[in-house]
Amino acid sequence: MIPKERAEKAASAMWMGDQASQSLGMSLDHIDEGTATLSLTVSEHHTNGHGNCHGGIIFALADSAFAFACNSRNQATVAQHNSITYVAPAKQGDQLTATATEISLTGRSGIYDVRVTNDQGAVVAEFRGHSRTIRGTLFDE
Repeated sequence: MIPKERAEKAASAMWMGDQASQSLGMSLDHIDEGTATLSLTVSEHHTNGHGNCHGGIIFALADSAFAFACNSRNQATVAQHNSITYVAPAKQGDQLTATATEISLTGRSGIYDVRVTNDQGAVVAEFRGHSRTIRGTLFDE
């Protein structure tokens, strides 16, 4: 199985059980080994008291992109540490895109950067995720 096929099959297996991402309205737009792109249109129920997209929603989008990227090799992988920097607000109606990129993978530890942008291409947030591979796979090979 080539890496892209493995990543697609792993993502499909994860997506079926990922009620959180689905219920928030995310879509999985791209997957390959070490990378993933998810998107979300900011709806009224995603906004906070300032009328902006709630930071937790932006974090969840980035975290989901991170999760799909670091599980793309069909090895069960979890978050060890994550951080986010909010750069600009997102508004209702904005289409947010989170693109995760593998920066480093050494043994069982990985580092991934996720950039969240709006539909004009402006950066909304920068997220860094540290992953740890655990026992198990997402599907039988």
